[in-house]
Amino acid sequence: MNNIIGSSEALKKVMEDVRAAAPTTATILLTGESGTGKELIARAIHNHSPREKFIAVNCSAIPETLLESELFGYEKGAFTGAGHRRYGRFELADSGTIFLDEIGELPPAIQVKLLRVLEEKCFERLGGEKEIKVDVRVITATNRDLGADVAAGRFREDLFYRINVINIHIPPLRERRGDIELLIDYFIDKFAIQSSRLGMSISARAKTMLSNLMWPGNIRELSNTIERAITLSRNHELDLSDFVKPEQTIVTEGSMLLSDVEAAHVKKVLTMTDFNIVSTAKLLGIARGTLYNIIKTHKIVKPRRVCA
Repeated sequence: MNNIIGSSEALKKVMEDVRAAAPTTATILLTGESGTGKELIARAIHNHSPREKFIAVNCSAIPETLLESELFGYEKGAFTGAGHRRYGRFELADSGTIFLDEIGELPPAIQVKLLRVLEEKCFERLGGEKEIKVDVRVITATNRDLGADVAAGRFREDLFYRINVINIHIPPLRERRGDIELLIDYFIDKFAIQSSRLGMSISARAKTMLSNLMWPGNIRELSNTIERAITLSRNHELDLSDFVKPEQTIVTEGSMLLSDVEAAHVKKVLTMTDFNIVSTAKLLGIARGTLYNIIKTHKIVKPRRVCA
């Protein structure tokens, strides 16, 4: 698990669960916001199990019309253009592990078929009648509230309980701030090597700024930020100017924290939408829960209207 960076108590708890669950055959549901590293955790579970093959599927990245054949395969002649038999991901993962990311995006018909695989370890290829037996360890992940989806009728309750035998929640980066500096150093080394810019470093004040951000995109956002800074910077040491553009410096005098820039930007968008949470979250590209956390952290309140 050397590729999982961090020493915070929140991450230690996750890794304890990973070590306990890895040797078993239990189905696992990984929950957490986008960018928290759910696939990385899924691979860590697999790597510490006796299984060899690991196949990852992003359910939201495959068109609904193709998802069934992608997961379960199809027989020759099953539909127009099916000129030969194709094996699906479950069949390819036999004796291994399959990771279904964004499991909440599965359409109802495929939820039924997945439930059968989990309960009976078998399925039929699209257009086929032969029952295919498989021995597959299933790990799923979602950034959605599946409990709410079950209540709203968008996700099968029986499937939810079947995939949620073991739940491992991966905390957002803002809840493991002690890991941010370690991750910054890791990504600087990683992208410096990739960009042939060995010897890159970061100033203390820039590292402090990054450590104070909320990171709604979590580790993925931090990684992209460091990669962009290293790619565009002309210096060997990253500093404030590599992360904050001049037009973004709208914080109060004496404050240079990016968290203040973040608060001002979120407040500006909230004002634009008249504090409509759904619209603001969509414009910012973050989950509503993340937006609520930012509002709470920065104590952002809607201005009272003054009647004439």
